[in-house]
Parts: sequence; C-alpha cells; structure tokens
Amino acid sequence: MSSKTTINFNSIKKLTENEAKAVDELILEELSSDVDLINKIGYYIISSGGKRLRPMVLLLAAKALNETNEHHITLATVIEFLHTATLLHDDVIDGSDMRRGKESANAVWGNSVSVLVGDFLYSNAFHMMIRTRNFQVMEIVSQTTSELTEGEILQLLNCHNPDTTEAQYLAVIIRKTAILFKAAARLAAIMSNATAEETQGLMDYGQHLGIAFQLIDDALDYTAKSSEELGKNLGDDLAEGKPTLPLIYAIKQASSEKSQIIINAIKNGSRDSFKAVYDVVKSTHAIEDTLQRADEEAEKAIIALDALKDSIYKEALISLAKFSVQRDY
Repeated sequence: MSSKTTINFNSIKKLTENEAKAVDELILEELSSDVDLINKIGYYIISSGGKRLRPMVLLLAAKALNETNEHHITLATVIEFLHTATLLHDDVIDGSDMRRGKESANAVWGNSVSVLVGDFLYSNAFHMMIRTRNFQVMEIVSQTTSELTEGEILQLLNCHNPDTTEAQYLAVIIRKTAILFKAAARLAAIMSNATAEETQGLMDYGQHLGIAFQLIDDALDYTAKSSEELGKNLGDDLAEGKPTLPLIYAIKQASSEKSQIIINAIKNGSRDSFKAVYDVVKSTHAIEDTLQRADEEAEKAIIALDALKDSIYKEALISLAKFSVQRDY
C-alpha cells in the first residue's frame, strides 16, 4: 500500500451511523415471523457481531455519489441478509461450530434448522428487493445469488486437492466473497443514477476490496494469536481440506519434504496437522506473499475510485480498503 497509516475503523463507521441504524431497524422488522425459532436464530446470527462491511460499502458509495434514500437502506439490508444466509449455509457445509467468537447457529440448533433459516433470509432478501421496482436491481441480486452458489460448489471441488492453483483459488473467492462487495457497490450506483464510469469504478472497487478482504482472512489463520482473536477456530480451513493461498504458496516454496506435510494435510483434512503445517508455512514467505497480494488488490480498489469526485465519503471508501489489509480480526 502507498500508506501504512493506521486506519480508525470507527471513524469510517460514523459516517453512515444514521443509515446503519435504519438498516438495523429494518433487519429486525424483516426478521419478524410467526415462527418463534426463526426470530430467535435470525436475531442470534444477525446480532452476533460482524462489521457490516458490505452494507457500509453500499451506504458510503451512495453518499459519495449524492445521498442515500430509502432504496439504499432496503438494498443494504438485502446485502446483509444474503451475506448472513451464506454464513448459515457455509457453517453447515463446513461443519463449523464457531462463528464471530461464539457458537455457530448449526452448533446450537442443528444443521437442518440452520439451512432452513438461511433459506428464509434468502427469500426475504428477494421480497425486499422487489420494493425497488427496478428490474436491473432484481437482475443483479439474482445473478449474485447464483454466483455465490457457484463459488461454494467450486470450493467443494477444490477441497482436498493440493494441486489447486492460485487462479482456481481466486475463481472461488471472487464468487464467494468479492461478489457481495461488488454487488453492494453496484446497487448503490444503480439507485443513485450514477454514470457508466462511476458504476464501473465502484464495481471494480468492490471486487478488489472483496478479494483483499478474503486474502487477509486466509492469512489470519496463520497469524492470529488465538481463536478468540480470529472469531473462529484456528485451522478450520485446513480441517476442511481447503487449499488457501498461504498453503498454495507454501507448497511451492518449501522443500519437497516439507511441502508433503501440507499436501497430506490438505488431502486428509486433519486439524491435528495444523501445528506442523503452521511451522512449514512460517518457514517460507507464504504469509508475506499473501499479504503483498492483498495490498495489491487494495491498491487496485483505491485506484478504481478515481471515477468518483472527491468527498469525505470517497476518502472513507479509500480508508476502508486500507483497513481491510491492516486488520487483525
């Protein structure tokens, strides 16, 4: 990154404080159901923390373009519902028992209920987007959900495959993580009647930001001091046989003997191998190279914002890109 100045996340968050409050109110309203268990689980997962980065991107982008309106609030809620639904489904698929520092919903209530509540959130997201009466919005949200599913399937295909390439890995995270950041930025542009140049700039910003965010997430598996700091179990990805970028780099850089430790761990998907794999990863430049790739993506995100006129909200989007690669949680 061009600047390593420490970013104050709360100062970014404060710029959308009123809009974020409206989003939270709409979330609670839309979670309301005659089925009490849906209310309980929905509230549990929504209120369990998280930085609300995707809605924040949408709201900051809208304010950078002009100002927010009721449709921006609705679509920020749609994005958060889609994100939360994917978390519920991912935890079931991955067998995760920890999310954001507490027990995952499937660990508390079981897999079947978690999947169904995730479906409920997806359904509500589609119901909300219809209120905009904007065909382009409907197309974007529909396409986004399709790509999220494709990303999950691609990841499953890569699991336990130590021959996964960097390109294959990126194809997964572009669909699984970056797509929601990109959709958030694009939806803001659509609802603000942005120019084609502004829209493309925001879409590029969202995609590069999302890639940078996921790269840091994968690096944190080997740099976080504890599961509590990380908010999930250390070594979860390894236990699931996921070949993340630090592992892909480490296999290339380590000796044949040490590379085999990682290869076997990915094939077997064993958490017991985490310490041995951790030692191999740390003996290479895999983490540094992953962080460098994240920096490059964040820089691309910042450059994409040249399409917007200068404002405190554009600066906040820039700061958010810098924060995404500085964070330790």
